[in-house]
Formats: sequence, C-alpha cells, structure tokens
Amino acid sequence: MYEPIRSPSVHTPADDADFPHRSREEELDIQLAGHLAALLAVTDELGLGTAGDRIAEQVARLRGAPPARHAGLTAAAPADLHRRAHALAGRALLVAASRADTTAAILSAERMDAHTAALAAADAAPSGQLVGAH
Repeated sequence: MYEPIRSPSVHTPADDADFPHRSREEELDIQLAGHLAALLAVTDELGLGTAGDRIAEQVARLRGAPPARHAGLTAAAPADLHRRAHALAGRALLVAASRADTTAAILSAERMDAHTAALAAADAAPSGQLVGAH
C-alpha cells in the first residue's frame, strides 16, 4: 500500500555532515546574548549607565567580546522604552532560566523590577513624567 522508505530521514543526525553543528547550550548562549544586547541598547538610550555596564559584562561573557555600545536615540517616549526594556528583560530571563545561568537570570529579574517600578512611579506622578530606573 505504501512505498518503503529508501533514504535516511532528514531528522537522523549526520555526524559526517558538511556544516557545523551547535549544541543546545551554544544556541541558548547566542539567544541570551542577543536578548541582553537588545536590552543594553534600550538601557543605554534611557541613560542608565550602571545598569548598562552590568548588562554589557554579561554580553561580553557570553560572546567572548565586549558589545558595541552607543546611545542611538529614537523618538520613543521614556514609558515606551521602559516597557520595551521590561519585555526584553523578560525574554532574557526565560532563556537564562532555560540554560540555568543564575547570574543572567538574577540580572534580568532585577531589570524587570526596575522598569516595573519606573512605570509605576510614572503612573503615580501627578505630571505623568518618568523618574529614572536605577
């Protein structure tokens, strides 16, 4: 009724393949470094130097080289930047937890808390202006 399979499955690992393979840990390192680098860009835009330095240390540890840093300014409102940073820190936290990287997970959770506090302070302030998130 069915034709028999004549070739090996594409899902079978090929040890003699002509392309390099990365382990799950290497893939998670790359993903975590990417999320942290994006968080670093938003953190730098917000002018949070100390927090940016801590994030840059983790990116350098994961990539083996220090990240490029610049304060590329967008027209985004500070509240939008804090929301974006909170989301990026959340993604980094998920990947850090997945790879059991305690240092990056703690840093990500701290950044989430800081951005949550900055947004809460903006909601509580009578003028609606954001105060810095340390």
